[in-house]
Amino acid sequence: MSTHDHTEEHHTGLRVYAAVCLALFVLTAVTVYVAKFDFGDFNIVVAMVIASIKASIVALYFMHLKFEDKLTWIYALYPLFLLSLLIGFTLMETFTRVPVIK
Repeated sequence: MSTHDHTEEHHTGLRVYAAVCLALFVLTAVTVYVAKFDFGDFNIVVAMVIASIKASIVALYFMHLKFEDKLTWIYALYPLFLLSLLIGFTLMETFTRVPVIK
């Protein structure tokens, strides 16, 4: 029985890291700029979308998730699925709560 060591090395160039760094700087500036505006109930939504984009960039390039196999992607995305369930059930309970009048 033979085993194959299937390891591929992906070399990300300095140009890609510079572009990622620039994108993170720009998104941080966008976060600071957007914080000056009042979006009402959507303040947290706007902040979370920008933060999610930045976290995705970090995971893809600095953690090299972009070059990983499907099983690693499953392990990386499973906690996000659990987080969405937690937030979803919490919001569902919050929005269907009947106010108690004393």
